[in-house]
Amino acid sequence: MKRLFGTDGVRGVANVYPMTSEVALKIGRAVSHVFKERHGRGRIVVGKDTRLSGYMLETAIASGVCSIGLDVWLVGPLPTPGIAFITRSMRADAGVVISASHNPYQDNGIKIFSGEGFKLPDELESEIERTIMDGSIDQLRPVASEVGKAHRIDDAVGRYIVFLKNTFPQELSLTGLRLVVDCAHGATYKVAPAVFEELGAHVVPYGVEPDGENINKECGSLYPNALRELVLDKNAHVGVAFDGDGDRVLFVDEKGEIVDGDTLMAICGRYLREKSCLKRNTVVATIASNMGLDVCLKRDGIRVVRTDVGDRYVLERMLQDGFNFGGEKSGHVVFLDHNTTGDGVVTALKVLNVMIEKGASLHDLKKGFDEFPQVELNVRVREKKPLNKLPEFQKTVEGVEKALKNKGRVVVRYSGTEMLLRIMVEGKNHDQVKSYAHEIGEVARRYLSETKHA
Repeated sequence: MKRLFGTDGVRGVANVYPMTSEVALKIGRAVSHVFKERHGRGRIVVGKDTRLSGYMLETAIASGVCSIGLDVWLVGPLPTPGIAFITRSMRADAGVVISASHNPYQDNGIKIFSGEGFKLPDELESEIERTIMDGSIDQLRPVASEVGKAHRIDDAVGRYIVFLKNTFPQELSLTGLRLVVDCAHGATYKVAPAVFEELGAHVVPYGVEPDGENINKECGSLYPNALRELVLDKNAHVGVAFDGDGDRVLFVDEKGEIVDGDTLMAICGRYLREKSCLKRNTVVATIASNMGLDVCLKRDGIRVVRTDVGDRYVLERMLQDGFNFGGEKSGHVVFLDHNTTGDGVVTALKVLNVMIEKGASLHDLKKGFDEFPQVELNVRVREKKPLNKLPEFQKTVEGVEKALKNKGRVVVRYSGTEMLLRIMVEGKNHDQVKSYAHEIGEVARRYLSETKHA
C-alpha cells in the first residue's frame, strides 16, 4: 500500500484520500496509541491553519485521540511553530498540525511533532503508519471513564505572542519602524501584527482576513508583488510576508527588492558570528541554496554545510552536529536557540533586531551577498528511474560539471511530492547556465518524460 507520510507529513486534496476524515481519525488513534505505549495516559495538542477543511480534520483527529483514551487539547488556528511551542510548554506527548503550508486552500496536510517540539523521525512515522495499516488497534476501545476528554486552550495565541516577544532583546523596540505585514490570510493573521505592534512598530496589515478559502491566494511569501507595491506606496522601512502556516518568511526592502531565505541567512549568520553566538561558526543550508551564500559567509570565517532539500534534513544535521542556525532559500529559517522548527515571526524579529542594532536599512545589510545566476527547470516524468542507471544522462551532467569546474554546480533530484525531475544549474554567467540546464533537461526528457519522443 502506498505510504501515507511523505517528506512533510501527510498531504493531499482535502476530502480525497488520504486527506479524509476516516484517515484523520485513524491518524489520531495511531498517534495516541504509539505515544500512550511510551508514556502512559497523556495529552495530544492539535492545531491548524485557516483552511475550511481544518474543521473537518480537527474534529476527526480529536475523536481518534479520545477514542484511544488520551486527552486532546485544541488550540485552533495558530502558526505551525506556535503549535510546536505549545506542545513543549504543555508537556504534551505530541502535537498535531493540520496545514498544507503554502499550498492552496483545497489542499490540507497533517504533520506531527514530538513532545519536545521536533518533527518525528522517519522510524516513528513508519511505526504510526504501520499501526494504521495493519489494523492492530482496531479493536482497542476504552470505555466509561477511560475515554479521553477534549479541552480548548483559549489563550494559545496570547501565550505564543509572549514567547515571540521574549525572543527580541528587552532593551530594544520597533518604535519608529513602519512595517507592511502580509499574513497570507493564514495562521499568523492574529499573531504577527500583534507582536510587531506591541514591540512599538507602526503596522500596515495585509492578508489578515481569512475566510477559509483565501489562504495563500495571490498573497504571502509565494506572491510578494502586492507586498512590494504596499511597501513602496506606504514608504515603509520593510515588508514581511509569511506563508499559510507561518514557518516561512520573505522580506521586501525599502527599495521594493525581494529578500529571500539565502539573504536572510547571510545577514543573520554574520550577525550571530559577530556576537559569538553561532555554534561551530557554521550555517546549515540545503543543496538548493545559492553558492553566493558560501562565498559571502566564507569572508567572515563561516562554514556552510549542506543537506538535502527539506527543513527536516536541515534540523537533523543541526541536532546531529551541534549547530544552532540554518535554513532554506524558501525562507524557512531555524534559530534552534529559540524554537525547534522554522518560525517566520522569530526570523522577522531577528532581522529587525540586526537592522535596529546596526542602524542600517535592510537594503544596506544585503551588501556583500551576491547571488550566482541560477536556472531551475522541471521535467515531468513517467517514473522515477534511478539516475545512475541512465548512462547518457549521467555523462551529460558530468560534462556540465566539468565545464563549470569549481565556479558553479549542478543539482538534479526528483521531487519528493510530485512526478518531477528538478534540475538546477548555477554559475557566473546566466546565459551559460541557462544553456546547460536546457541541455540536461533535453536528455532527461528523452529518457524520463511523460511524452515519448520519436
